[in-house]
Amino acid sequence: RVALAGPVGTARPATTEAARRLERALARGRMLIVLQRAAAAAVLVAAGWLANGIFGPIAVTKVVASTQPPAYVEDAVRAHRTTLMRETMPSQREAPGYDADEIRAATAIVMPSLPDDWKIRDVQVYPSQFGPSVEMAVQTRDLGLVSLFAIRPGTFDVVKPTVAPADDISTAYFQIGEVAYAVVGRGDARSLDRAAEKLARTLY
Repeated sequence: RVALAGPVGTARPATTEAARRLERALARGRMLIVLQRAAAAAVLVAAGWLANGIFGPIAVTKVVASTQPPAYVEDAVRAHRTTLMRETMPSQREAPGYDADEIRAATAIVMPSLPDDWKIRDVQVYPSQFGPSVEMAVQTRDLGLVSLFAIRPGTFDVVKPTVAPADDISTAYFQIGEVAYAVVGRGDARSLDRAAEKLARTLY
């Protein structure tokens, strides 16, 4: 800049040209810095989108994990899968005999009253991490074959019917006092939820 300004007289051509080259070099340097910053910002934005695509499901999993269904729901689904397997084995005889008082005396589990159009296909007592559980296979008009699962999870609580949807088998679970229940099936999750609400009302 000093060389370009020239205090008095005319600057030598070589000096003027050198000053111009220096000015152009400085301008290119400033432009390069601007482009580098823009590129860095673009990389950060792209990295953010990439992280969202890759780690988004992990973040969702953490949220879901905080509202994971109780552990007994897994037992209920496992019992229902066992029932479905038994359905394909002619050698496994069904035991439709059902005595609510006998079950209560043996397991301390109170079973809800079933709707009139629910037909009991099988009743089994399974072991679980919480103690004995009751799994009742029921044929329904609207939901098909469902399982009514009951267990004492070791805690006292009141949980309104809550849906735990899954790819092939969904569950609507609830708890009243010391006994928890789950309605498990391949039907619509909302229909299972409504069925669970009806069953829960019979226990009050």
